[in-house]
Amino acid sequence: MSADLTDFVPLQYWKVDVAGSILDLPIVPIKSDFAISLMMVIDMGVKFGAHVGQALAQQLAPLKPDIIVGAATLGIPVAIEVTRALGLDHYVILQKSPKIHLADALKQRISSITSKGEQHLLLDLAAIPKLSGKRVAVVDDVVASGSSLKGSLELVRRAGADVVGIGVVLTEAREWQETLGPDCALVHRLAHIPQFARGANSGWVPIPETFG
Repeated sequence: MSADLTDFVPLQYWKVDVAGSILDLPIVPIKSDFAISLMMVIDMGVKFGAHVGQALAQQLAPLKPDIIVGAATLGIPVAIEVTRALGLDHYVILQKSPKIHLADALKQRISSITSKGEQHLLLDLAAIPKLSGKRVAVVDDVVASGSSLKGSLELVRRAGADVVGIGVVLTEAREWQETLGPDCALVHRLAHIPQFARGANSGWVPIPETFG
């Protein structure tokens, strides 16, 4: 999709259709001339969580995953609801906080557009038997730069998993495509959001190159 910035009026919210659920996402500045529309899935309520879980499960079910993997923190409710909707029981969460039981965990370095500084994903060694040799779907709330998602994929593959699919509520802009490379073919999404630049009257307008 191509467009000129002058085609848009200044915005403070971005409307997006997430598998039939219409959201008005607040536009939040990351820098003085750059902003994103922010979806905090943990604040969206139980019904929305169940809705996106069911919608992603419908897309992932044909891949016959044995287990779902999500990354803390915002990927946790997505992993739980997709697991529930698929009729599975167990799921695996990749942690970011170095809790005491994760002293010997498998570790993967990542970065995120919404978090400052370098972070790590941690996979509890006790969870490896749940992943080794299994068909795994990795899920998350939003993929933007793709660094967190790529880290998740690398970590579960180090545990011996066969990644058969990726499910995200939202894809954002296009940077994630370059980061994931061939793994882009595994991505199933419910909706797409652009990123934003300063427009007339200091309002925010979508950057044409970031449309999906």
